Amino acid sequence: MFNRQFLLAGTAGILVFGLAQPAMPQEAADSSADVITILGEKIERSLQDTPTSVAVTTAERIGNENIRTLFDIVNRTANVGETYGPTEFTIRGIASHNVSGGGTGGLASIYVDGVAVPDGVTGTSAGPFNMWDVEQVEILRGPQSTLQGRNSLAGAIVVQSRAPTWDWDARARLSATDQDDVTLSFAGGGPIVEDQVAFRIAIENREFDGIVGNPTRGGTVDSVSNLHARARLLIEPEAVPGLSVLGSYTHYEQESGYPYTYIRTDTPDFFDNRINTSDAPNSNDSTTDMVTLNIDYALADRVVLTSLTAWSLVDTYLQYDNDLSAQPAAYGDTDNETETLTQEFRLDYSGDRLTGLVGLYLSDREVDNASSSLTLVNTPETTLVGVLQGPPFGLDAATAAFAAGLYVSALPQIAVSYGSQAPSSIETSALFADGRFELTPRLTLLGGFRYDRETYTITSDQTAVFAGTYPDPALYGPYAPVIAGLNQVVDLFVAQAGASAPTDSRDFEAFLPKLGLTYNWTDDLSTSAIVQRGYRSGGSTVNIARSTVVPYDPEYTWNYEFSLRSLWLDGDLSVNANAYYIDWTDQQVWVNLGLNDFDTQTENAGSSHLYGFELEVAHRISRGFDWYASLGHTKTEFDDFVIVNGSSTDDLSGSEFAYAPAWTLAAGANWTWSNGLFANLNGSHRSEEYTVTGVSQAGSEVAARTLVNGSVGYEQDSWAVSLFVNNVFDEDYFQYRRSNLPYAILGQPRVVGVTLETNW
Repeated sequence: MFNRQFLLAGTAGILVFGLAQPAMPQEAADSSADVITILGEKIERSLQDTPTSVAVTTAERIGNENIRTLFDIVNRTANVGETYGPTEFTIRGIASHNVSGGGTGGLASIYVDGVAVPDGVTGTSAGPFNMWDVEQVEILRGPQSTLQGRNSLAGAIVVQSRAPTWDWDARARLSATDQDDVTLSFAGGGPIVEDQVAFRIAIENREFDGIVGNPTRGGTVDSVSNLHARARLLIEPEAVPGLSVLGSYTHYEQESGYPYTYIRTDTPDFFDNRINTSDAPNSNDSTTDMVTLNIDYALADRVVLTSLTAWSLVDTYLQYDNDLSAQPAAYGDTDNETETLTQEFRLDYSGDRLTGLVGLYLSDREVDNASSSLTLVNTPETTLVGVLQGPPFGLDAATAAFAAGLYVSALPQIAVSYGSQAPSSIETSALFADGRFELTPRLTLLGGFRYDRETYTITSDQTAVFAGTYPDPALYGPYAPVIAGLNQVVDLFVAQAGASAPTDSRDFEAFLPKLGLTYNWTDDLSTSAIVQRGYRSGGSTVNIARSTVVPYDPEYTWNYEFSLRSLWLDGDLSVNANAYYIDWTDQQVWVNLGLNDFDTQTENAGSSHLYGFELEVAHRISRGFDWYASLGHTKTEFDDFVIVNGSSTDDLSGSEFAYAPAWTLAAGANWTWSNGLFANLNGSHRSEEYTVTGVSQAGSEVAARTLVNGSVGYEQDSWAVSLFVNNVFDEDYFQYRRSNLPYAILGQPRVVGVTLETNW
């Protein structure tokens, strides 16, 4: 265990000592610096030759900034950020899982070595997102529907781990922090058959005690224990020139607190005294296995055939306290198993004027989802008033309102023991193409399309039993028959939620075109304009209160993008920018039909628009110093967003998306000295944002926050030691809050740690 004051003092001392050392001579940077290659669009291109807005984090930056998980990158990228902690994320203000409440498909995908991690909390909270031995991370902002298909309306994140090489190498790392967070990592590999077969393995184990105490159950609720193991095998046989086979296997185990770690805010100094009083367990136990087989075969000098087979199995078991109190009032669990098998064939062509690809994509996803809970449902007073005015009661409006008020005061919430089985499947097939044609030496035509077909099938089997105590009619004198009748009505409401719905299967088709132009003003300056269509597929949702499966249609966007790519100072300075406008129609909106809180379903009832830009700069001044910065702006607005809640209607037109700050800013700098010292300083800023979408948005603002991180270390040929500080100024900030609730999700406090690394 490390003493925080000692580490802070040590960090400050080494920072002062290191920065006082003479720097290397300010030589001009090497103009032949490594070219960043983008892989996320399936054809390898340089960053400067990619008009799509891409934020790239290389292995070098991962090391310099002490980046440990994917969400460290997410929070330091323009127009990108996490939502409820490290479970979901937004791209350009569009949440990866949902914006308007409705729909079950994702809006952005994460790919790890070619495998798409299942969308939703069960996938993103259980994904293998540790950054140990990762080569590059690309965040593609804007729709990737043409190349990636479903779940990519907002964009995609592509994670590439280190591939095997023909040279032996190995490295190990030990990291520990003042919060008893210890991580041990190893990676290495080399040739099995010289220049023909090579392997690489990477293993990381993390143990974190947690910082959120639980006086009700004892211990902490946010502890983490995970194991991340990966093996890759590369085969390039001499007997078959042009053939390359790369296989990958990833195994990830995690035992942790529930993804949403809520903190009581009705306790004194809650930022320094983080307490969760839940009496029921809050936990997330998950196992992820992923396999990919990537085969490339050069049919000719200009033609390559690619086969990508991917399989994944994610098994997640969640337990949660639904009322977040010390009372055993409401709790539940969810067991989700998602198995996905995909096959993609691509034919790539690289000619003098034409480059591009055409591909076929097939996918089969099977989801087994089971849940059980003790749930509290607000007794629907308005609904009871209407029931009392109809047969067999026949009461006048005033009497019905009075009797319903009596009943609700005696039974303000209905306790329901609920269980569900909701297996579903998604079968997808698609034909896609993407390419470029050089019209003139400076003008290039960009184009592509995707024709996507999908079959979505879901079955719902529910059980619901009243688990409370009904009001005693004998206590209500002349109203006794009415109270007894309302008991029967509530019993019918509960029974209705316990029915089963027949299997529902729906087919969807989508045509997604893309068209654009690129003009190369010089070899180092180009501009592009692209228009393309994005979509999220339709599906069916279960209305719990009515035990019905309700279908809904796809939603679509038209996206207009303008980009600038430029290099200056002999390539040492890059200045890139993208501006965009998105028109979104047929949005899938979550509506309430009025019976009770669970009488909800998805309908296509929304539309919106958003616009903004990203500006990214990187400058290598010398071999010993470089800096980088990014600026993002997003403006989101619902044009049509009407929520029906029983007899009331809320028009939210004009409101903003949740987790869509107007401004995001990130910057950093690296120093390297000839005596072996090195340092990094980086920071990020997010302006004020809302944390919910809907009628309660006015009470969900979280203030702007600025986080600063730094590290300093000493390196020799085969070893290195460094000290790091995250959230240097220990800024207090919210990630989720609502003014009418006594709990919230808080951002991480200052963390101080040490890292020891060796390589051989």
